Amino acid sequence: MAKTVLHPADSRGHLDHGWLDTYHSFSFGSWHNPERVHFGELRVLNDDYVKGGFGFGKHPHDNMEIITVVLKGALEHQDSMGHTEAIHVNEVQVMSAGSGITHSEYNHNKDEDVNLIQIWIFPKERNVAPRYEQRVFDANERVNRLQMLVSPIDRNDDGLKIHQDAWIYRTQLEKGKSINMELSGSQHGVYAFVIEGSISLNGTQLEKRDAMGISDVTHIDLSANENADILLLEVPMYA
Repeated sequence: MAKTVLHPADSRGHLDHGWLDTYHSFSFGSWHNPERVHFGELRVLNDDYVKGGFGFGKHPHDNMEIITVVLKGALEHQDSMGHTEAIHVNEVQVMSAGSGITHSEYNHNKDEDVNLIQIWIFPKERNVAPRYEQRVFDANERVNRLQMLVSPIDRNDDGLKIHQDAWIYRTQLEKGKSINMELSGSQHGVYAFVIEGSISLNGTQLEKRDAMGISDVTHIDLSANENADILLLEVPMYA
């Protein structure tokens, strides 16, 4: 029988620091909910709004796969591997922190907010060499179909690579359209996060910024009650 967890948008942790307005789907920083620590190997999903001219100063990471999806504006990234990049709408960045890196993230613009989704996934191997990858994804290629953003490093496919048997997809479903997603493994689950719109996931209605985790299934069925934009994260449920 399917196991599900429902995370309504208004149940997320919320902190407003002035320059940073942030919502946490899982325990993060000063917000701790013992029932919301992780979903399988998915550890963090933060919905961040950063004011123009502000950002996160240089800070360290290790042994985490970090994925950033920019929804509005642009985010400037610098790291100890020598990368200085701006991440724009429809771009995705992956960073394997591995044995250790430092980086900073700032709003690339002075006059508008940047809205980003940052995802942390536990790696399946510790202390790997740090790596970085970034790519533009054509929004037209996710209309009423799954667009692969991230996939395991040993797979020969179109995803940006991480050190975990995990996949991230994005889809934009038009009202009345449906899609089916087959899971890659029997010990995997899917965490669905609704960026915009309204959907039905295996019969459960989800609205903007709602999320639902589902496991012990072989597939999921999505249908759009109105035009919708959805992130789908398939992760092992070992953690």
